[in-house]
Amino acid sequence: MPILDRITTGGGDKGQTSLVDGSRVAKCSARVCAYGTVDELNSVVGLIRCEELPDGLFEKICRIQNQLFDLGSELATPPAAKAKIDGWGLGDQQIKQLEDWLQESNKNIQPAKSFILPGGSKASALFHLARTVTRRTEREVVKLQQTEAVEPRCLLYLNRLSDLFFVWARLCNDEGRDDLLWKRQS
Repeated sequence: MPILDRITTGGGDKGQTSLVDGSRVAKCSARVCAYGTVDELNSVVGLIRCEELPDGLFEKICRIQNQLFDLGSELATPPAAKAKIDGWGLGDQQIKQLEDWLQESNKNIQPAKSFILPGGSKASALFHLARTVTRRTEREVVKLQQTEAVEPRCLLYLNRLSDLFFVWARLCNDEGRDDLLWKRQS
């Protein structure tokens, strides 16, 4: 477990940062943008934890926050250093867990008869925000994948997570009954 006893190091003052293996890269590199967006997503999920949630969701959100930290660690580790670092990253079990939660949460929600607008309850709006930041995170990981190797499970996890956040947004709107539905404006 790292000890964070010194926060200001000055190491990033010239626009570079260190990856997990100690190598230095520009703060605007695709890798830093990818794991930085995961960090942003984790902050949004932290906001959701502050809300009153349907039964069982708080514990799941706590697990997701830890998984997002694992995902960020995976993305902050260059491919050549992966063999030296044991136990980080996401496994198939975390993706399966998201799929199980998705099925469980969606079983009582009626299918939407229109597109759904973000809003309704505050918790629902925050889940929609988390969903859109998850989609942006996916785009950043795809961008990174165009130039460097990325564990394929990273994208699978993010894709399932955005679907889950959509369903949980509906769950927080009285299982979809209080969803805000899109209406074509004339």
